[in-house]
Amino acid sequence: MSVKNVLFLVLLLFIPVSLAAHFLEWGDLIVFITAGLAILPLAAWMGTATEEIAVVVGPSLGGLLNATFGNATELIIALVALNAGLVDVVKASITGSIISNLLLVMGFSMLLGGLRYKEQTFQSVVARVNASSMNLAVIAILLPTAMNYTSVGINEKTLQNFSLAVAIVLILVYALTLLFSMKTHAYLYDVGVAEIEAEETPQTKPNVWLWSGVLLVCTLLVALESEMLVDTLEVATSQLGLTSLFTGVILVPIIGNAAEHATAVTVAMKNKMDLSLSVAVGSSMQIALFVAPVLVIAGWFLGQPMDLDFNPFELVAVAVSVLIANSISSDGKSNWLEGTLLLAAYTVLGLAFYFHPVIDSVG
Repeated sequence: MSVKNVLFLVLLLFIPVSLAAHFLEWGDLIVFITAGLAILPLAAWMGTATEEIAVVVGPSLGGLLNATFGNATELIIALVALNAGLVDVVKASITGSIISNLLLVMGFSMLLGGLRYKEQTFQSVVARVNASSMNLAVIAILLPTAMNYTSVGINEKTLQNFSLAVAIVLILVYALTLLFSMKTHAYLYDVGVAEIEAEETPQTKPNVWLWSGVLLVCTLLVALESEMLVDTLEVATSQLGLTSLFTGVILVPIIGNAAEHATAVTVAMKNKMDLSLSVAVGSSMQIALFVAPVLVIAGWFLGQPMDLDFNPFELVAVAVSVLIANSISSDGKSNWLEGTLLLAAYTVLGLAFYFHPVIDSVG
């Protein structure tokens, strides 16, 4: 059993601990920390269950399943926060997820992979397609913000309606990217996946009912832990001396995406950068083109004022992250120095969000 799996098994102990902390009222800070730690292994088990089910149902349906459940943990946390009216935290978690995947995950993957192998290669065509998709995501959150700042007396309802229309366009684009990657140009994405499958071909087919049950139980537990995490978020973060902006941009995405982060870094150290980048960049694309639009639509149903009007500071951070990630990955090669540059950019942005004062929602 790998060190990663042992660690996730140990972290499962925080599920009963967090429940005890909640019901015995040990304090908001203890509940927040233990619930956050409990979500980490649950997210990992959700990912494993999805992969096992994908083996049985075949590559096309399996790919769709992975694409749908890839950021399920983050989506659940965001939906709970949205229902609680923490719209600023939800928006911050969207930008934070994009930033952490493009800079933190890709950075660690390129650094640790580059220390073991002098230079690693991946499909530059895929990198360019991903770059174009991320550029679209930046445009999608830039325009509502620009509209708010360049129009006099624009009301919240107008921004929400515009964001809803943009959300529908983004979901359609996401569906087309799935068609591109799984059907019409699947050969571009088969390199890393084929190597992993050849290396880890199971002797017997997984029990689809067992893993479906695991997926269901983990989803319910993540929803429960997310509820406790969100309920204690404001008090706990103030006790830690952190702003809601820093918590949303830095802490929440790390909790929600830890399992995916570990997977991307692990396969990069096996010299499988195609697969590593598909996890890191694919997760960013899913957040931008699927999760964010779904949250806008969910906000409309829940009666919460969720739109794509982000505060300018978050917008700058996303644009900078997409710019540097695209410039580094465009040549289809990576090394340890490029990984270090991405990590340095993430550190600078993290410091900026830490020192940034509390701001009110714009629009």
